[in-house]
Amino acid sequence: MPRRFDAFVIFAEMRTGSNYLEATVNEFTDLDCLGEVFNPTFMGHQKTFEMYGIDMAAREKNPLRLYDALLQNTDGLPGFRFFHDHDARVLDRVLPDPRVAKIILTRNPLESYVSRKIAAATGQWRLTDMKHQRKAGKIRFVPAEFEEMLDQLQQFQLRLQNGLQRSGQTAFYIAYDDINDLDVINGMARFLGAKEDIAAANSKLKRQNPSDLRQKVENYDEMAATVSALDRFDLTRTPNFEPRRHPGVPGFYALPETGLLFMPVKGSVVEPVIRWMAGLEGIAPDDLKTRMNQKELRQWLRKHVGHRSFTILRHPVVRAYDVFNRHILPSDPPGYTDARRVLRKMYGLPIPAKGLVDGYGVEDHKAAFLAFLAFLKGNLQGQTSLKVDPAWATQTAILQGMAGVTLPDQLIREEDMADALPVLAAGLGHEGAGFDAVDAEAPFPLTAIHDDAVEDAAMQVYRRDYLNFGYGRWAMP
Repeated sequence: MPRRFDAFVIFAEMRTGSNYLEATVNEFTDLDCLGEVFNPTFMGHQKTFEMYGIDMAAREKNPLRLYDALLQNTDGLPGFRFFHDHDARVLDRVLPDPRVAKIILTRNPLESYVSRKIAAATGQWRLTDMKHQRKAGKIRFVPAEFEEMLDQLQQFQLRLQNGLQRSGQTAFYIAYDDINDLDVINGMARFLGAKEDIAAANSKLKRQNPSDLRQKVENYDEMAATVSALDRFDLTRTPNFEPRRHPGVPGFYALPETGLLFMPVKGSVVEPVIRWMAGLEGIAPDDLKTRMNQKELRQWLRKHVGHRSFTILRHPVVRAYDVFNRHILPSDPPGYTDARRVLRKMYGLPIPAKGLVDGYGVEDHKAAFLAFLAFLKGNLQGQTSLKVDPAWATQTAILQGMAGVTLPDQLIREEDMADALPVLAAGLGHEGAGFDAVDAEAPFPLTAIHDDAVEDAAMQVYRRDYLNFGYGRWAMP
């Protein structure tokens, strides 16, 4: 009967019991775990720097060569342990591969942290028998250090989970306390395809620090207070169902000669900036380099050493109001006719069918804008049939999309453009390139309709942008 898997990987972290699990796995005659094969500082185990004729330098150059050698030269089903800081190129290879079995070993992060600190302080990382004296020690809990470790662990676990979901795989999860459970171990072995069970777990390695945490930590009360303040269940997280965005490279604008790249956020200030950029080189806006693909963008970046890139951020309520007036209120907005029709008929947006008409006053406009914000709240949460348009997507999501290719090195707020853009241009040799702010066109200024209800509605829609960019309630200029 053919094997279900070609290899296996144990995803773990330091002080989660991975040495003990490896030793137990190797009790099975047809399983062979070879250690931390892709640890940056050694191969497999401490003081080993070569495997299958491949040394550290060769592995650094091409880690997948070692991975292939492992598959070809191991008796039984080959496997290895992999931590969050091991070679990511290998993770990219094995995570999506359903022929590689995944074992995910977990342990209480606080116990792992304390165990790691004790091992570092005593220099004792393994204990094979009580006849070898266990080195005891107390450590001092450092909150920032623990929180950084916890963040790294959570990010790695999320990456594993997402990779398994995307490729339709499942993993065998095992907790630190399960390693001594023979039934669980034999169940894991059957998952891997082992032909026989074992009658006892590996007996060589021993638990090093069996006492409770109060006996191991000097500042136990401070540790308890820190841990109790952590939001274990992420209760303060705002659920985010907004779809990921593409980088939007075709919408970037670059100067032909000067190394200046504008990465617009739709719905923010765009056209005035494009005209200002063109004026730096005395060319027409149509002569700016745009509609690039990613290859052309990389060519431009390489050509313009020392280039600068920027985008303009806008206060969320100002941006939403401009989008409403520019793309939704007019009777025939280019590119938004269908969206406007759906908003009126399906979501009851109270705007005139033919755009601005006599009798449409400021209170009507305020009611229509509030209805638009209510639609946006549902739209960004995936509760409407209309797609999330870049014009009203969160600025956070747009920047995250850009990060797939490159990031602007300056985030300039709309209210700072008049000062910041000339300074940016001067740094590239264009002195005296002033910028005049342009008021957005609207039938009524935002000041005429803005109040606490409008601001509260905008904050519910764009909570991510208010939080990530530090925006407070909009203050009338």
